[in-house]
Amino acid sequence: MFHDFISLVTFHSSLLAFHFSLGACNLIHIFMMTFPNIDPVIFSIGPLQVRWYGLMYVLGFGASLLLVKHQIKKTGFKELDIHFENLNLVLIISLVLGGRLGYVLFYNLPYYLGHPAEILATWQGGMSFHGGMLGLILGAVIFCRKKGLDFWRVADFYTVTIPIGLGLGRIGNFINGELYGRVTNVPWGMIFPGGGPQPRHPSQLYESFLEGLVLFLLLWFLKEKQRPPSSWPSGSMVALFLILYGGFRVAVELFREPDAHLGFIAAGMTMGQLLSGLMIVAGIALFLVRKKQTA
Repeated sequence: MFHDFISLVTFHSSLLAFHFSLGACNLIHIFMMTFPNIDPVIFSIGPLQVRWYGLMYVLGFGASLLLVKHQIKKTGFKELDIHFENLNLVLIISLVLGGRLGYVLFYNLPYYLGHPAEILATWQGGMSFHGGMLGLILGAVIFCRKKGLDFWRVADFYTVTIPIGLGLGRIGNFINGELYGRVTNVPWGMIFPGGGPQPRHPSQLYESFLEGLVLFLLLWFLKEKQRPPSSWPSGSMVALFLILYGGFRVAVELFREPDAHLGFIAAGMTMGQLLSGLMIVAGIALFLVRKKQTA
């Protein structure tokens, strides 16, 4: 009889635990945020589609150009003003090519070796920030050398505006329902269309906030450090961007789902963390070198 009593208590305890677990799961789904499920296509004209992601790029470029122009007028950088339009064209092309080729090389090379015709199919998605950054640097270096412009001063003017495009681009990723975060039970977790039935971190919005808004405000304020009586040399904004972006990206990658075809590269690190870690090291080295060169 005592054995039957123990069995009955055990059964009811298990049943209660089951109901509690089920109730907790239901609460998670009740209180989690709903993914807005916005159509990635704004409108179509025949085969031509205008997408939110592309619009974010346009808005980012536009904001960057306006702010660089503002800095030119404020500082009287006439040499840059003369070549402004041509440099912008070079930078736009360099960014798109670098971003796409960076994605191909860093994130999905085996696939594109088997499908080379899709390498330039940017409308299918797949752009690498790190590749885009390298493309921008290469395009700017070549242009500045040919036109006799101070590369580091030019780079600083543009670098402080880059976070605007980054922030808008992550919002585009969010609208597309891509690059979502890891599974979570936080109240603001969302079920993404391609992310399975469990709620996930909206890591695109974390990145938009940190790599976009916060990074822009920090750089826009700190750029004043390059003016007298401060001793920060030209190139400082580039160095700070590398350090701060790298730090923010390493942190957000803790909540972002690793690329399915890559997973974790080594020691629990993602490709994004590995590349961003290299950015931090490069930023520190650049700041020290520029400081020494201008001392």
